[in-house]
Amino acid sequence: MNESLKPDQIDDKLRLKYMQTFIGKRMEESHSPVGRWLNGTLLDIQEGSMKVEFVVRKDMSNPMGILHGGIAATILDEVVGTMVYALGREFAFVSVNLNCDFLNAARVGETIFASGNVIRAGKNIVHVEGNIVSAEGVIIAKCTSNLLQTGLKIPPIS
Repeated sequence: MNESLKPDQIDDKLRLKYMQTFIGKRMEESHSPVGRWLNGTLLDIQEGSMKVEFVVRKDMSNPMGILHGGIAATILDEVVGTMVYALGREFAFVSVNLNCDFLNAARVGETIFASGNVIRAGKNIVHVEGNIVSAEGVIIAKCTSNLLQTGLKIPPIS
């Protein structure tokens, strides 16, 4: 990939390659405002898979000082949505459901790892799974989701 490629030169077919240039970097320049707020570190992104590292911050916690379930769901939705975006489809996809299970706690200051995998990529529906694990490999949360193709064309990256 040409590192000097400008964002407005990225078409659908190059979206994954462009996103791979951010591996190892904080996601403070994510296209998603929520993604910028979460500000994880992209560890890997391939066609149909993605892995991001996060540190649980106080503003992500509930009153007990553990990762808020709504934030865990947001992390999962953001990772699987970004992963589907990187598939390079012409039209945007949106989550039509997100079924989460919250299995263990993650405390403020802990490092967690969120990953997603495409299970089936149809023409109009993409079925995905995601999970969040601790540094020790303990499952914090997991999800399944279906994303539906919209009629909105994805604009060039800018």
